[in-house]
Amino acid sequence: MDPLSNYAIHFVGLKEGLHEFNFEIDDTFFKAFDYNEFNNSKINCLISLEKKSTLMNLKFNYIGLINVNCDISNEPFDFSINLSTDLVVKFGKMFNDENDEIIILSHGSYKIDVSQYIYEMIVLSVPLKKIHPGIEKGTLKTEVLKRLEELSPKKTKQIKDPRWDKLKDLL
Repeated sequence: MDPLSNYAIHFVGLKEGLHEFNFEIDDTFFKAFDYNEFNNSKINCLISLEKKSTLMNLKFNYIGLINVNCDISNEPFDFSINLSTDLVVKFGKMFNDENDEIIILSHGSYKIDVSQYIYEMIVLSVPLKKIHPGIEKGTLKTEVLKRLEELSPKKTKQIKDPRWDKLKDLL
């Protein structure tokens, strides 16, 4: 059975108005996408679907934690996720998802698979360079950081060369 089949919202048969769907995102979700950058994840995704006669508005709200490794010290830490996005679903002749905020489903559609949108939003919310909060605060003490400090170039006193001052005068 496809592990992502649970992330399809069947909108046919829903009355016009507001409907809520709750999805628990964990490691099995990311394994289905063959994504293994996270050590552990526990995210709650609440989707509010407002169904209208000609379109649907979806509001995605993500709250949770992702455990990732620091890019400097390789120490694992929890990265907090708290964000929301909107998606408008319209109906047309053919499926079209070229726009990031508007999806066009064909007229005969009865469900929308939100797994790809959930995946992309969570992965894109994690910064490219992941730095442990203890490094930024200066409270993390590890062997790796000690060794990096030992190997870092020492600051030396710069001797001023008057020839460079003459070149600066040309500007």
